[in-house]
Amino acid sequence: MHIKRILLSWLLLTAIANIQWRPAIDTAASYKAEVMKTLRRQILEQAGWAMQQQPVTVTAQSSPRSAGGKHDFFSEGDYWWPNPQSVDSPYVQRDGMSNPDNFVAHRQAMIRFSQIVGALASAYELTHDDKYVKQALQHCKAWFVEEATMMNPNLQYAQAIKGRFTGRGIGIIDTIQLMEVVQGLETMENAKGMDHQLLEAIRHWFEQYLQWLTTHQYGKDEMNAANNHGTCWTMQTACFAKFTHNEKLMQFCRDRYKTVLLPNQMAPDGSFPQELRRTKPYGYSIFNLDAMTTICQILSTKEDNLWNFSTPDGRNIRKGVEYLYTFVADKSKWPKQPDVMYWDNWPVAQPFLLFGANAYGNNDWFTTWKKLDHEPKVEEVIRNLPVRHPLIWL
Repeated sequence: MHIKRILLSWLLLTAIANIQWRPAIDTAASYKAEVMKTLRRQILEQAGWAMQQQPVTVTAQSSPRSAGGKHDFFSEGDYWWPNPQSVDSPYVQRDGMSNPDNFVAHRQAMIRFSQIVGALASAYELTHDDKYVKQALQHCKAWFVEEATMMNPNLQYAQAIKGRFTGRGIGIIDTIQLMEVVQGLETMENAKGMDHQLLEAIRHWFEQYLQWLTTHQYGKDEMNAANNHGTCWTMQTACFAKFTHNEKLMQFCRDRYKTVLLPNQMAPDGSFPQELRRTKPYGYSIFNLDAMTTICQILSTKEDNLWNFSTPDGRNIRKGVEYLYTFVADKSKWPKQPDVMYWDNWPVAQPFLLFGANAYGNNDWFTTWKKLDHEPKVEEVIRNLPVRHPLIWL
């Protein structure tokens, strides 16, 4: 009888402990429901704004410094400035310091486009109202199909430097802004209001862009970059390959994540040394981890789950999230120097927290994500936050 009483007590205590320590959110569906609840008001407000917007593409503005034409995307290297010694000489670099006089109108138009489609797709996911689909397609048609307003499917003139380069591979990072356009279209693909002929024309644009991205020297240069640029090449290539049903290219990106990005960029403690040595180590570390976790979110399958992949010496994406989570949850613990610009503007609701929480069932990461800013206003932060509408990614 005494033993039976002890056994019953033990079972009761175990049951209580299980009730106390069971995760508040224990399935991917529950995380998605929590995201819907958290962002519902914001999504509908943003979609209300997006419903009022007319398309603005690269043809709306141009720069006399662009070597391209009206339909070519053009941007200038952020950290390049006029040489104080001579106005007419080539620009000089000031790493981490953005030149406010550089031409960024095309980038701003692309970010706006991304925000519009991301907001409309998120609202469609909440409501299944076809009005959001039709409005998103109007913008996509202007960017990718209409001859008068479309952008050419290449980035030959991105991040140019006056007096040095008419474009650079490094500029390819600018089209991470198109990822939520693609993801939004996938979210709305089966809607009653979807124009499938138009969708195929948009897919064709991305097939052409992927061809350029994987064969032009600029694309090869960016692919082989040893820091966040190489990560972002893989991230957007994976996203566009998924949209165009290019399984071969998706597999290439999976292999690249496993054999190049993770082993070459991550230190054993989960940090990214290439980013830590920059003048904005905090922001760049966050940006690179956001990109790597987005790769895992895009490419993981039941058969090949990148969230569970480790290199032979134990590097994995979970270590990356665990390392940086400490300093996102409590920025005062950051062991490096503060970033030279925008130090006060990070962190925001970083996608690595949400994607990591969803993958591993970590409620601390999710709770931190919920508390952070979901609608940043600073342009530099928005630019370096390619996943701004997380609902369409889950």
